Amino acid sequence: MRRQGAAKTARPLLPGMARPSRDPEEHAAELSPLLRAWFAESSRDLPWRVNYTPYEVWISEIMLQQTQMDRAVNYFRRWMERLPDVAALAGASEETVLRLWEGLGYYSRARNLMAAARRIMTEHGGVFPAKVEQIRALPGIGPYTAAAVASIAFGAPVACVDANVERVLSRLFDVKTPARREPAASFIRQWALRLVPGDAAREHNQAMMELGALVCRKTPRCGLCPWSGYCRARHLGVAAERPVKDEGPGMTALETVAGILEARGRILVHRRPARGVWGGLWEFPGGVLAAGEKPGAALARSLLAETGLVVVPGRGGKILHTRTRYRITLHWRRLAMAESAAETLPGLSDKSWRWATREELAGLPLPAPHRKVADLALGG
Repeated sequence: MRRQGAAKTARPLLPGMARPSRDPEEHAAELSPLLRAWFAESSRDLPWRVNYTPYEVWISEIMLQQTQMDRAVNYFRRWMERLPDVAALAGASEETVLRLWEGLGYYSRARNLMAAARRIMTEHGGVFPAKVEQIRALPGIGPYTAAAVASIAFGAPVACVDANVERVLSRLFDVKTPARREPAASFIRQWALRLVPGDAAREHNQAMMELGALVCRKTPRCGLCPWSGYCRARHLGVAAERPVKDEGPGMTALETVAGILEARGRILVHRRPARGVWGGLWEFPGGVLAAGEKPGAALARSLLAETGLVVVPGRGGKILHTRTRYRITLHWRRLAMAESAAETLPGLSDKSWRWATREELAGLPLPAPHRKVADLALGG
């Protein structure tokens, strides 16, 4: 239900806000129609905006949580070719799902997608639930994703507040404190909901996020904004300074090592534990490099301790990879078995280790830096 009256007469929820010529609070009823008209003319043509099925909206929202739009489109299309609906996802193997997800990071999200699909099949008869609280109860779905699916797929009059929306509203109302801290967080949520029209929630919420992605970016393009005449931060000349930065922890440098041991047409790989970073993915043997330790020596030590194999390190290289708060330098080396005359591959009693062909390796889910190593060392 649209709350136009409340929006028109509302008083500022945060003190000390300067007002442009057309104040956003006093003219709140004008904002959504202007925004939706802009969206109708300027929105991007995206594959999940064709049918608006709950499944497609859900998959796209999970993919977009930590992924740039261009990359998400390609991943989405590949995913839909293999897993076009809830039933297909529920029946897929974990290895298939993780391989399709490879490169998106946060692999627990892929597992949660599988778990949620299976719950939809067993508890909802294969039909995606429509109510926010039902969607929120599915594995891996937080408040934002539940609101986005309910609004975009089902038209529910709820607000979707992501980083783009936080940035737009921080500027529109010139919020002078970090958007995700109180009292700013509550202020933004309240206004995000007040602006949602009850009869056009899908278009409004998508338009809010699109405005933040295309116009109200980190470097704002105020001349293209349908709300430029209402924006307090633009009026004050501080749009580039909003939202106020919330300084988090800095980056941590991490030195790691990986070894490519290929023998008789097969490559040694190890499966990570199911829980933790890159849980359940396959990788080349290695680990964190101790201070002052050489990559080749670290690999020889690690493989001897974990598999009993004696290896001789050869040439390699290094790649750089950034993950959340870590700046990773991954040193890789080619390895050869010291007992090269062995007629058969050494047996591995631990099932988390295996000898994979190059074709099998291409189908296994690997962490992004290890996939880069595979491309460099093995030609993909």
